[in-house]
Amino acid sequence: MRNFSVFVALFLVSFLALAQDGAGRRIERWERFEVTLTGPQAGNPFADVTLSAEFTNGSEKVKVAGFYDGNGRYKVRFMPGRTGEWKYKIISNNKSLHGKTGAFTCTEPGKDNHGPVQVADTFHFRYADGKRYYPFGTTLYAWTHQPEGLEEITLKTLANAPFNKVRMCVFPKYYSHVENEPPFYPYAKKSETRDAKGKPRFEWDFSRFEPAFFQHLERRIDDLKKLGIEADVIIFHPYDKGHWGFDSLGKENDLKYIRYLTARLASFRNVWWSMANEFDYVKTKPRADWDIYTKAIVDSDPYGHLCSIHNGSVYYDNWKPEFTHVSIQNGSVVEDFGRAVLLRDVFFKPMVYDEVCYEGDLPQRWGHLSGQEMTEAFWQGVIAGTYVTHGETFRNAGDTIFWAKGGRLTGSSPARIGFLKKILEDAPGPLELSDPWKDHRTARADSSHYLVYFGKHMQPEWTFNLPRKGGPKAGRKFRVEVIDTWNMTIDERPEIFETDEAVDYRVFDKKENPDPTTHDALFSLADQAGWALKTLIG
Repeated sequence: MRNFSVFVALFLVSFLALAQDGAGRRIERWERFEVTLTGPQAGNPFADVTLSAEFTNGSEKVKVAGFYDGNGRYKVRFMPGRTGEWKYKIISNNKSLHGKTGAFTCTEPGKDNHGPVQVADTFHFRYADGKRYYPFGTTLYAWTHQPEGLEEITLKTLANAPFNKVRMCVFPKYYSHVENEPPFYPYAKKSETRDAKGKPRFEWDFSRFEPAFFQHLERRIDDLKKLGIEADVIIFHPYDKGHWGFDSLGKENDLKYIRYLTARLASFRNVWWSMANEFDYVKTKPRADWDIYTKAIVDSDPYGHLCSIHNGSVYYDNWKPEFTHVSIQNGSVVEDFGRAVLLRDVFFKPMVYDEVCYEGDLPQRWGHLSGQEMTEAFWQGVIAGTYVTHGETFRNAGDTIFWAKGGRLTGSSPARIGFLKKILEDAPGPLELSDPWKDHRTARADSSHYLVYFGKHMQPEWTFNLPRKGGPKAGRKFRVEVIDTWNMTIDERPEIFETDEAVDYRVFDKKENPDPTTHDALFSLADQAGWALKTLIG
């Protein structure tokens, strides 16, 4: 009789745990809640079983798609955007999965959890909790398709680098300097053979995903999150060259891939969607299909992650509402003053110049910027109220070029980029050109904080003057710091300037005198290697 009582007690405990799956669990706001269920393995679970869940918190309801994760495991993931108790119910065409319920408690986020990045103030970004976010990204196209040791080196490099965004491909890349076979493939293999040169040739079952591939990708995206880095996930690219065929799946398989990918990754708060790298070079996909794919991403993502599409030679219709910001390949836009702001004003969205050529020593024209040129590209972008992405293409032992495979950084620009990043983060807000119609050197965060960039054309002297448009009223006092953008120094000057009434389109110091030999508002820059000035209210 005693044994029977123990059996009944154990049975009741197990039943209650099943009925209240997730009960007692506490998840931070914007973290990932995951439900794992056991279900059928027979047939093709990727195609035969549908799975979703409805999460409710008071009047708020969010429906999310689930996915098959192999070995009879089915998962649903959710990123709560509101604190309090959330309840969920599983919806499936399979009776063993359908109707299961559970709950969890969403708590306030921790100090390093600011939520997903969103568009703010038309041209800029902030985290969901309101903290400003300035994208200072780098390029690591195929870093998650390398041996484990190299990936770990890449993460250590990123931990000591200034970058807070990484552009990375989902599919492996078969291109110059990155022709290795990856450890994992996204689809189940039907067969593998070798050609006359010994290169592998594969036949895939595009109806079956390979969960290990996506599990590895997810682990690396989480590794980036721990470092405070956003993962700008590139969904398609043209660098397959027929080697695997992942660039020519056909529309039906493309859409299945999109739905599977978003079911797995949408709950990751540090994910951005990049529809493609150089979309116009993907010759297997007509231009009209990109609208279909983009809408599929947006419709499958209940959280509204940032979304863009990257061009090769031809820009896409970036003004379409599905795109939250603009990702541009064009090196010339940051080579001189006044160019970077033009495209921003055309598309009227945040502008990220994600490919402006790379610092390195490759013979290709896109692969041999000097460190000075890469640094100046960032300054030209920031001063115009736009943003720039870094890449490094130095040849090194093992052909582990950072832009392609990751590894270690050897260039001279990252430290200078980090210096600029701190200057921007210390400002009271994002920069905008004060007078974009005429003055492309002077940006301001507000009427008390200006940044004047001289670029490579360093002048020996500077007279205190600011644009009238959006400028300070008379009687405001300013001090000036001379910034050496290469040697990374800031020299605070002793002069204090007081603004006078505007003359034409400029504001000068009250001591301004027509005789240049008596300018109290003029001081020498001849001994400075700097390229910029920062003027701040005193």
